[in-house]
Amino acid sequence: MSAATPSKAALPKQLRLIIETDDFDEALRFYRDVLGMPEQAAYATEGDDRVAILRAGVATIELATHQHAQAIDEVEGMPPGTTPTLRIALEVDDTPATVETVRQAGTEVLAPPVETPFRSVNARVQGPAGWQVTFFQELETLEQRSQQPGFTTDDTRER
Repeated sequence: MSAATPSKAALPKQLRLIIETDDFDEALRFYRDVLGMPEQAAYATEGDDRVAILRAGVATIELATHQHAQAIDEVEGMPPGTTPTLRIALEVDDTPATVETVRQAGTEVLAPPVETPFRSVNARVQGPAGWQVTFFQELETLEQRSQQPGFTTDDTRER
């Protein structure tokens, strides 16, 4: 399949991941207060009609085949069949320290920090509202990684 050239009007400017939660205060505490994501905006009307928009740095969309997602689970030490279709992955400066911070705040650690073959340190926790959160710390730049065997782009790989 060839890539279409998007019009300038169709080029996304921001990615927002909307997490619907029954425990808004707990989710806000985890993402804003424990992880330190700054609140960009917050709106409330009457009753329990609330939303908070938190800044999470640069957003990307990681598309993975089922086979690759299973490989990531194996590398991160997750039991087979325990990963949802969607999960959040957050790049941090220090994965072990971040895991310790969220553990002390009462978050369940699903898989402790591990250095992956992808040259990152990954760990997985159970976030609010049923979302699993992977913390990852890059050990190489994208340029360094692109020189490693097995790291290529889809349009240049051998099939």
